[in-house]
Amino acid sequence: MFSDAILLTGPTGSGKSAVAVALAKRIGAEILAMDSMTVYRGMDIGTAKPTAQERAEVPHHLIDELEPHESANVAWWLARATSVCAEIRARGKRPLFVGGTPLYLKAIRHGLFDAPPADPLIRAKWDAFAEQHGLPKLHAQLMAIDAKSAARLHPNDVRRVVRALEVYDLTGKPLSSFQQTWDSPSFANATPATASIPCVILEWPREELYARIDRRVRTMFDAGWLEEARRLRAQPLSREAGQALGYRELFALLESETTDVEATIAHIQMRTRQFAKRQLTWFRSLKFCTAVAADSADIIGEIADLCLLPAKI
Repeated sequence: MFSDAILLTGPTGSGKSAVAVALAKRIGAEILAMDSMTVYRGMDIGTAKPTAQERAEVPHHLIDELEPHESANVAWWLARATSVCAEIRARGKRPLFVGGTPLYLKAIRHGLFDAPPADPLIRAKWDAFAEQHGLPKLHAQLMAIDAKSAARLHPNDVRRVVRALEVYDLTGKPLSSFQQTWDSPSFANATPATASIPCVILEWPREELYARIDRRVRTMFDAGWLEEARRLRAQPLSREAGQALGYRELFALLESETTDVEATIAHIQMRTRQFAKRQLTWFRSLKFCTAVAADSADIIGEIADLCLLPAKI
């Protein structure tokens, strides 16, 4: 299904979009966004979508697929990715997946785990609990029944915390028990159908990455991110779209009587750095991936060479 694909990943702010365009032009590829937020229309600045120029140079897919009120899950995304890959191959091109959403990368590499479907009533129950008691107590509920998932999920990640509680209510089993196949040493690195997929991680020194993130958040504000948030605030957002980094802070700023933009920028910068730190921790566990210095003088040549070699397994 994806055996001829290439995976290019890395933490937020690592410069994946620009590298992907140059790499795609070098090796004859088309780009598929491996990102859970760029699928939403109208969230262009805040999700750091590839620029119009980048999208004109190389075809991009799985971007602007849904309205912000619609929901996307990994099963939907994987089905779309499978279909788009077939179209790319028919044009004689190679699929290049680019993004930093761990669940999507795992789905490409290992397929889906067999967890139960969503239950709107149970989700509503836990959403109401969070509204009434707050996110720390919601997270504590998860800790009591699934400590492994609770340790992995940040208390502010409401969507995934609620999903883990939902799975327990439906099955009587912790979500981590369904996911243990992905996490087991025997399954962590490859499956027969996808063992040949090259996976490259863009790597920056930690402090330099954080400085890049801080600059990018500032640039996003200068580009009109607050006005983008104002437009989005006027329409309903799905649970998934509402989890995009930074928008919650912007909505709070728009609702506030005080307009402390600098404090909001600083807070979004901090949360984005924290998110990148969690991504880095996860990337270190991906033994089948190869890290490449993002500031290398010939980064495109290095990655292109790796794409022609057998993948790590």
